[in-house]
Amino acid sequence: MARPEAFLDRVRQAADELGRHVRIMEVCGTHTHAIGRGGLRSLLPHAVELVSGPGCPVCVTSQRDIERILLLARSPGVTLCSFGDMIRVPGLTTSLVEERSRGADVRVVYSPLDALELASREPERAVVFAAVGFETTAPGVASVVLQASERGLTNFSVYASHKLIVPAMKAVLEGASRIEGFLTPGHVSVIIGPEAYEEVAQHYAAPCVATGFEPSDVLEGIAMVLECIAAKRTGSFVQYTRAVKPGGNARAWDILLRVFDVAEAEWRGLGVIPGSGLVLKEAFAALDAARRYALPDLAPVQLPRCRCGDVLKGVIHPPECPFFGNECTPRNPLGPCMVSSEGSCAARYKYG
Repeated sequence: MARPEAFLDRVRQAADELGRHVRIMEVCGTHTHAIGRGGLRSLLPHAVELVSGPGCPVCVTSQRDIERILLLARSPGVTLCSFGDMIRVPGLTTSLVEERSRGADVRVVYSPLDALELASREPERAVVFAAVGFETTAPGVASVVLQASERGLTNFSVYASHKLIVPAMKAVLEGASRIEGFLTPGHVSVIIGPEAYEEVAQHYAAPCVATGFEPSDVLEGIAMVLECIAAKRTGSFVQYTRAVKPGGNARAWDILLRVFDVAEAEWRGLGVIPGSGLVLKEAFAALDAARRYALPDLAPVQLPRCRCGDVLKGVIHPPECPFFGNECTPRNPLGPCMVSSEGSCAARYKYG
């Protein structure tokens, strides 16, 4: 691979050729942290603006889903399993970590398989896995659902809040944020393939580049987007060629579609987006925690004062929030973007 300086030269050359301000969205929260950790914003020409997007799964989980997960944690006899980022996300009055301090059985797991094995080892325990994430994690959850069904585990269920990334990109482009190109998530692109972004790229004239996570990857991805804009070339391209292949991962998609149906989903900041979520098929209704525990269909709700929604849409940068770094810090977050390891507010606070 070429040295980062060569990619930075390409960025500067393309920016000079354009001769105007350009806004590029890095969709993925992992990209946001890689950009901050590498100090890449300080290296770019002033005319090139990087905007963080809705690619942090914890951050885009709607407040209504957070409140329903909290209801599950408070349900008698339930052991709620979750990825670590979820437990400190603020609810309207509490959080999973606060519920755990009050006696709720909330456990951090590293994989949905950990939750499944807990249910298998302790059949008297009711285990619920809070499943959030994009196309990257959904196949793993689908595999666990299939295993639970095949093994007849009646004490295991899933609260599914998975999202699909391409509809969110469309929603961003149709909103108030003027984005001219995307660095698309490398991990998601491994699953869905670069072709999945072609409609976005062509319809909105916004080139998409599936990008890896090293500083040199990101700089090359930015250069590729700028070169496309300068040449008025649209389409979906791949920088992360060592991992992203044409057609994506067909086996992962097959497992996902055996378990989930595509449905509308509510996103923080973006509202309800048709065809942007995954729900368990009727055949797996017995493993659907929302049905098993008769969770109420709560009204849409937002955290007071939190501007995560505007950050996720690319309307503001995290430091433009009046609470950033003052009332809202990683130790005392007002919203999920300051909590998650992929959150853009957390990245700006940590790396400046």
